[in-house]
Amino acid sequence: MVWSDLLVPGVPWIEKIVRPLIVYLVMVLLFRVFGKRELAQLNQFDLIVLLTISNTVQNAIIGNDNSVTGGIVGAATLMAVNFVVVRFLYHHERIDRLVEGKATLLVEHGRVLKENLDAELITMAELEAAAHRQGFDSLESVERVILEPGGTLCFIGRKPTSDTLRQQDLMAELQEIKQLLRARG
Repeated sequence: MVWSDLLVPGVPWIEKIVRPLIVYLVMVLLFRVFGKRELAQLNQFDLIVLLTISNTVQNAIIGNDNSVTGGIVGAATLMAVNFVVVRFLYHHERIDRLVEGKATLLVEHGRVLKENLDAELITMAELEAAAHRQGFDSLESVERVILEPGGTLCFIGRKPTSDTLRQQDLMAELQEIKQLLRARG
């Protein structure tokens, strides 16, 4: 009896395969609709939503079956579908762009594009915190920020102008002269 409960699925095999397929497709569509922010800047609310989503769709995936075999079939189906989808999209760039979306420019030439932040529901505080995690003191040190389709924030630092470099060199030389004069005096 125990082995039967553990290993014999409580629903037909085809249902164990179709349920995860449907949930997978719906989740891909939902993440596409609700944007890259869900992946880029997980705050505590986003994390709670992701955790509760996994619990919510659990029954949709396994149905009334609590057997180990049923769980393994559901998990294997999800893994197989993801394997096929990733490889398919790799070879079909247009469809990949349609599914993934396109990159969003959040900062250009050091100027924050507020309308793009608003469209992605990213606050200035979240952008600044992400800049700090990337090693930037402030957004003033950033030339560009790109929110990639997969949710990654790409920060590109500002490069000093030739005038700034020349000024830094002159200031360093002045410091050396000051130190020499102090040593003599």
